[in-house]
Amino acid sequence: MVYQPAAGARDLLPLDVEKKRWIEDRLQQVFHRWGYHRIITSTLERMDTLMAGEAIQRQMVIQLQQNGEDDELGLRPELTASIARTVVTRMAGGTYPQRLYYNANVFRRTWESRHNRQQEFYQAGVELLGAGGLLANAEVLLLVADCLAALGLQGWHLILGEAGITRSLLSAFPANLQDQVRSAIAHLDRITIDTLPLSDKLRDRARIIMDLRGTSADVLQKVSSLDLDKEQREAVNNLKSLVELLESEKQFPLTLDLSLIQTIDYYTGIVFEVVNHTESQARVLGRGGRYDQLLGLYHPQGENIPGIGFGLNIEDLYQVLLCTQQLPQATPASDWLVAPESANANAFAFAYAQKLRDSTDLVRVEIDLGGRDAEAIRQYARDRSIAQIAWIKADGSAKIEPLR
Repeated sequence: MVYQPAAGARDLLPLDVEKKRWIEDRLQQVFHRWGYHRIITSTLERMDTLMAGEAIQRQMVIQLQQNGEDDELGLRPELTASIARTVVTRMAGGTYPQRLYYNANVFRRTWESRHNRQQEFYQAGVELLGAGGLLANAEVLLLVADCLAALGLQGWHLILGEAGITRSLLSAFPANLQDQVRSAIAHLDRITIDTLPLSDKLRDRARIIMDLRGTSADVLQKVSSLDLDKEQREAVNNLKSLVELLESEKQFPLTLDLSLIQTIDYYTGIVFEVVNHTESQARVLGRGGRYDQLLGLYHPQGENIPGIGFGLNIEDLYQVLLCTQQLPQATPASDWLVAPESANANAFAFAYAQKLRDSTDLVRVEIDLGGRDAEAIRQYARDRSIAQIAWIKADGSAKIEPLR
């Protein structure tokens, strides 16, 4: 029998890990420079936490079998809900804003994963909690751009929507049809819009919402032409201010899309996707948005605390960066192979290797484990691209043999 990973899971070999860490290390440096601190939450959570007040669909969560326990448990499909729960319960005495970042795996079922597709994913991202308004929104979006710049990524752009505006525009539709209209708009499904039992006025409104995508000037002009109430108009003006601030920054490619609707339904303000275009396809590298009512679900007194964040998909970044030759092409070679020439030299060999490892710089040192002659040891070192061999004699002295 040949043992394989479970359906939807996969192993990462050493070179895969080096490439993954190359990406994660550069993102982490950006997070640190912006004043964010790492948080690690539980992989396993109660289902009521994970579902975030029904904002996350139950079928997306991989649930675990229980043995007589009352609590339903599942594996986290994303990090925001877990971080929200942690902040209001474990960090209640802290001051706001809280700037937190994560680098973790998530587990979720998608339509594709039903056919043995991947169910474990790696993400890195941030949550900015306790701050609302223009500057907080701009910080997170500019942080996204800084992350992609640190990776040397070209050809990306940001698709920006506003969940509050989109949701309020949908409120004009009959309650029993809103979910269908919402789904049709999210999937740009004009056929469904044409076949739903809507008045001509509402059908036109649905088509207009679906077409609220393009340059910021065009979209803002279209949405301003709609019959908006005071609250909707204020949200449009706030979006306009954000767009103006972002577009004052050079090299910030932006598409405004008020038809953008995320699968996860806890967003209350801006929502966005980072998309990379290649000759063959468009790839979503990450998503995020504002969620000003999520923390209140977990707060002991139900207090709403504003929040905004994003998550970048490590695998998608990996695939885009593969063709750039920036990622490591081989696992790091050891700097030294320490080889005792006899059994009497074993203790001296370990001591010598430890002395090398105690260097202030990272030095990779291997001990030869015996059972082969000197030429076989040299061949092993050459095969592994080890820089030099330290031959340790029985009196503790060392003879250095460079191999490069």
